[in-house]
Amino acid sequence: MSTSSSGPGGRPVPAAPRLGGTVLGSADDKVAKSPIFRQLVEERTRFGWILTGLMLAVYFGFIGLIAFDKSLLAVKIGSGTASLGLLLGVLVILFAFILTGIYVQRANGRYDDLTAALKLDLGR
Repeated sequence: MSTSSSGPGGRPVPAAPRLGGTVLGSADDKVAKSPIFRQLVEERTRFGWILTGLMLAVYFGFIGLIAFDKSLLAVKIGSGTASLGLLLGVLVILFAFILTGIYVQRANGRYDDLTAALKLDLGR
């Protein structure tokens, strides 16, 4: 093991492991080069950005209404005291829960299938 500098009391401090280098095992390299792993990472990343974009659009749309059209949000719903703003705020929260459920469903289905295929491909 190589050392890079001296620590407290003059003791040597070990060098940090390098990613993709010879320090990490060949199993890590084998996983990183697997087409199934790359597909899994690509699908998860793309889907995550789609859900993030949807949530940001809904959230900033709601914030935009608060900033620019307060009178619309103050409209009373029915004969009660609840306003349209309250209803839309609750819908934003429910939308976040729905997106979470969609992600969990995808993770428990497609991503688990890809992970199992990756394990079989790597012989684990």
